Amino acid sequence: MHGIAAHFRYIGSGYRGPGMRRIVVPSMELLLAFFVTTAVFAYIPGPAMLYVAAQTMARGRFAGLMATLGIHLGCYVHVFAAAAGLSVLFHAVPTLYLAVKLAGAAYLIWLGFNLLRAREVDAGPIGGFQPKSGRRAFFESITVEILNPKTAIFFVAFLPQFIDASASLPVWLQFVILGTVVNLMFSSADIVCVMLAGAVMARLRQSGRVKRMVQRAGGALLLGLGAHIVLQRT
Repeated sequence: MHGIAAHFRYIGSGYRGPGMRRIVVPSMELLLAFFVTTAVFAYIPGPAMLYVAAQTMARGRFAGLMATLGIHLGCYVHVFAAAAGLSVLFHAVPTLYLAVKLAGAAYLIWLGFNLLRAREVDAGPIGGFQPKSGRRAFFESITVEILNPKTAIFFVAFLPQFIDASASLPVWLQFVILGTVVNLMFSSADIVCVMLAGAVMARLRQSGRVKRMVQRAGGALLLGLGAHIVLQRT
């Protein structure tokens, strides 16, 4: 065996009756490498963390948590797409990748512009609970994540390093399991970011002027994220 397959050990030997088959179990070394690598990727500050922080700043902690949930659910679209092999299309058709990327960037810019021009803050007290803001952040975040082709590319590039075609589980199921673990870990990092941003916001004075400034900062951050995506070459 070569590559990743060499990290798997086979359980069972000798005579096996009808219906019995050899079971392939991942080695502890491979599992440890997977979790450590995933944690490093998850907790390095990136666009998703900045996005949920912006939502928290503009609409409150509850909206930030709902944004995290929206990103988490939207990410499963990419997990299942990777499992089905659909994400390979982004490699095969660069024009499709560019179109989805620009659509996602345009949507982020539109969200940021709306926050900047909004006359009133709809998040209530900074860091507080506002169902309307939470629902809006939730649905916006699902769309933002689905329109993020880099997530699809990440799963296609990253997960195969920890998948063995000769394992007992089919490849598509291995994609789903590992993708789910990755998604959960990334979401845990986003939650930490939301809680930290919410704690900072809670220390600010509860005046309308401060909330307006915070809202504008969140909108500017979304605009910056959208512009960054547009200017990226890949």
